[in-house]
Amino acid sequence: AAMRNRAEVDATLQTAKLNPAELLPAVHCLSFGPQAGGGECCLLQLEPGLCAELEAGRSLIIRGEKDEHAVLCSKDKTYDMKIADTSNMLLFVPGCKTPEELKADQASCNIIHSQIAGFSKNYWELRRCRPKLKKLRKLLMEDPYEGPDSQKDQTSTFSKYTTEDLLNLIQASEEEILHQLQVIDACKIKGYWRILDFDYEMKLLNHVTQLIDSESWPLSKVPLCACLEELGSLEPREMIEHILLSYGRKYVDDGEVFFEMHEDKICRAIAQMLLQNAVKFNLSEFEEVWQQSVPEGMTTRLDQLQGLALVDRSSRPETIFLLKVEDLPEDNQERFNSLFGIREKWTEVDITPYIQDLCAEKQTVGALLTKYARSSMLNGIKVYNSRRPIS
Repeated sequence: AAMRNRAEVDATLQTAKLNPAELLPAVHCLSFGPQAGGGECCLLQLEPGLCAELEAGRSLIIRGEKDEHAVLCSKDKTYDMKIADTSNMLLFVPGCKTPEELKADQASCNIIHSQIAGFSKNYWELRRCRPKLKKLRKLLMEDPYEGPDSQKDQTSTFSKYTTEDLLNLIQASEEEILHQLQVIDACKIKGYWRILDFDYEMKLLNHVTQLIDSESWPLSKVPLCACLEELGSLEPREMIEHILLSYGRKYVDDGEVFFEMHEDKICRAIAQMLLQNAVKFNLSEFEEVWQQSVPEGMTTRLDQLQGLALVDRSSRPETIFLLKVEDLPEDNQERFNSLFGIREKWTEVDITPYIQDLCAEKQTVGALLTKYARSSMLNGIKVYNSRRPIS
């Protein structure tokens, strides 16, 4: 392209009926460079927090296997990526000066010849989303750890996963993955993340609660050293410590390590053990057996079973059955379909533990119910049923 001079610029402004006095005196004359093909460049729209991450030299990582929708992860957050089309062509001009920079640098106020290096008609838009963590449990449950004497562990052909493997396979940020490993009580054995087989976990918990009982220790002050000393001959010491960490809060008092046991979590685990062998359990019988099965001094309450078991008040006699939130689908619509397949009408109190984890940032259970369910009154109580027919 021929280089324009000032007279040509002024003539063009006059033809376009623009008043030069209302414009900055600097003029960008644009021409396409030799490499200005489309498609080589992708634009990503970042919120200020993510810009700061990159400026500080940290990485943003795109995660997902071939059959998964890509997500972008920072150190501690996960974002859905969607292509947004724009009606304006976006041009990439290296060294392009913005009006603010031109005002500051009056000397350059003449004709600036710029080459366009590329262009785009769309950009990637990021939307903060829930980390997709369901797969984490699924992978670790392929091969649960049954203890040091298990023959299965020596012969197992299942993959085992390091932190690095999980970062490559799970669509979530590193901090979200490490937090979830804590939530599901995973432990590191020989460098690999494992979940304990439920029966083995119960065996370990039973050892600990029996010891607490026989030593008459208060549940709020269980000494680590004495537990390792007493139980170390039965099970690996790191497994004893892991079960104390899973079911208690660690603290130091006068230089010695103690655990305050979580009553609700222990009661919940024992309920799961009782319920997993029955399709449905008579509620009043269950409550009696459950209270007898927990360690001395602990009190069982049905609200300890939120997201684990569901009470059927409409059957006669009333029953209770196992329904674990982690076994339900991760996708919102599929989750609701599954719940309405189990029960046609739900009260908000009953359904909340099963949809609470679907709430995005600042979203309420009420908002989710408005979107995926319709409400009606049944015997003076508000209930929710599906918006669509359940096949």
